[in-house]
Amino acid sequence: MIEVDHLTKRYGPFTAVNDISFHVEKGEIVGFLGPNGAGKTTTMRILTCYLPASEGGARIAGFDAFEQPLEVKRRIGYLPEHPPLYRDMHVETYLGFVARIKGVPSKERTSRVQEVMERCGILDRRRQLIGQLSKGYQQRVGLAQAIVHSPDVIVLDEPTIGLDPNQIREVRQLIKDLAQDHTVILSTHILPEVEMVCSRVIIINRGKIVAVDSTENLTRGRQGVETIYLEAVGSAADVERTIRRVAGVNGVQPFGVEGASCAFRITADIEGDVRPALAAGLVAENLGVLELKRVDVSLEDIFVELTTSEEGGA
Repeated sequence: MIEVDHLTKRYGPFTAVNDISFHVEKGEIVGFLGPNGAGKTTTMRILTCYLPASEGGARIAGFDAFEQPLEVKRRIGYLPEHPPLYRDMHVETYLGFVARIKGVPSKERTSRVQEVMERCGILDRRRQLIGQLSKGYQQRVGLAQAIVHSPDVIVLDEPTIGLDPNQIREVRQLIKDLAQDHTVILSTHILPEVEMVCSRVIIINRGKIVAVDSTENLTRGRQGVETIYLEAVGSAADVERTIRRVAGVNGVQPFGVEGASCAFRITADIEGDVRPALAAGLVAENLGVLELKRVDVSLEDIFVELTTSEEGGA
C-alpha cells in the first residue's frame, strides 16, 4: 500500500532524509519512530505530496507520489501535528466543506459526514464551533477530516500530542478501529503509543532508517542477543560458574541475593535456546532452579540505543 524507494530530501547542503526505503502493507498500523528532528515529518510531507523529494520514489496505493500527486491525494488522509481546522466553523459544516474539496460526490456527502462523525465520536458536537471544543475533540475532528473521503492510507503525525491521559486512550482506540478499513502510518516519538497501537516499527535517526521490525522482535533481542532472567537456590558463586559453562552464554550479571536464592541477568546468543542447557547444568550441580525466563528489552532501551549514538538530524 505504501512503497518508499531510496527517498532523499535535501535543503541546500543539509540532508534531512537520506536514502530511505520501506513498505507498509494493507491493514497495517506502522509506527514511524524517531527523536525530534530525525526526519519523520519531512518524510510524511513527501508521502502526502506536500513536499517534493530530491531523489528516490514513493508509491501510495499503486500511484506515484511525484508523477501522480492528485491521484495520491485522493487516496490518502493526512492529520498533521497541528490539525487544519477552521475554529469559527461548526463541526458538521467544516466536515461538509472538507468532503466537498476532497471530491466526495454531492449525493454521498451528507451520509459520509454523518458516518465519520459517528465513528470519531463527535456526533453530539456537530453544531458546536470548533474553537469551543476541547483539545481532544479538536483532534477527533482532525481525524474525521482525514478519513471523510474514505482514503486507502491514513498518515498521522503526532496524533496524541497535547492530550490528557483519557483523551490519549480514546484516540489510540480510534486509531486501532481505523485499521479495520485503512492502512495507517503513525509518526511519533511517544514510545507507549507505538507499543500499544502499532504492529510494526520503523525507526529513523539523522534522516536514515536504523531499524524495521515488529515491536515483539525488536524488544526480544538486538544484534543477535537475548536476555534471560534466572533465579536459583545455592551459592551465587557456584550458580554463576555453572551458567558461564553453558555454550551460547556471553554475559552474566548478578541480580541480587535473597536468603538461599540468587538471581542473574544473562545475555545469550539469540540463535538457539540456552534455557534447557542452563536448567540441565544447574540440576547436575544440585542447584535448584526457581525461575528461568526470557526478558524483553523495553522499546525505550532499543530506541535509546539506536538514536543516541549520534545527535538527531532534521
